[in-house]
Amino acid sequence: MTMATQYATTKVSYTFGIVHPSNADIRFVGSDNSSADPAARVLRVTNNASGSRTVVISLGDWMPSSVKNYTAVFAIVNEEGFKVNITHINVSGTGASNISIYLHGNRTTDAASEVASAKVLSVRAGVSQHTTANCEWVLGAGDGNTSTMNGSTYATRILTPWDVTSHVRYNDTTVRYAKNNSYDYVWVQISISVSSTAPDQAAATGQIWIHFKATTHS
Repeated sequence: MTMATQYATTKVSYTFGIVHPSNADIRFVGSDNSSADPAARVLRVTNNASGSRTVVISLGDWMPSSVKNYTAVFAIVNEEGFKVNITHINVSGTGASNISIYLHGNRTTDAASEVASAKVLSVRAGVSQHTTANCEWVLGAGDGNTSTMNGSTYATRILTPWDVTSHVRYNDTTVRYAKNNSYDYVWVQISISVSSTAPDQAAATGQIWIHFKATTHS
């Protein structure tokens, strides 16, 4: 018997877009104003006019023995047409041990005082509390409309117009409560805690890594 090797070539096209961070399928929406610059939000985009945009948060300058809670640094919003899990968050860089992070429902309330079902402590003093095996919060399916959070229903919708100073979309609706495994957003609280013996130092810099997972097959 004679064996023959056969080869074939075919093709498939692909598309994707590189968009402004406030218009992505998983996006951040600003809320709290910065203590360092009250005219701007904690969340902002630098180099907005260039092709090198960077999403940053400015958490201010604090002396020893200070504790500062930003209850709504930003919202994480899902515009995908299916649910997305936030598995865990980790922090790296200088001063990371001063940072704690909650995911929670009420942007105007310190997460520590909310009921257990409305909050998740994700990072404590710089240490991630969960791993890829966990699911801290489930973002509900989105609708692809970056001008709103949580769809078009008036009772739950949040408008997200542009902030031309910080170059991000921001919350422009009275208090709405994020709901785990239901609404397409969650509020991120970041707390800075500086010990009484902390030395003076130049501005701390680092990264916050937010990890997502979604199962899209049926």
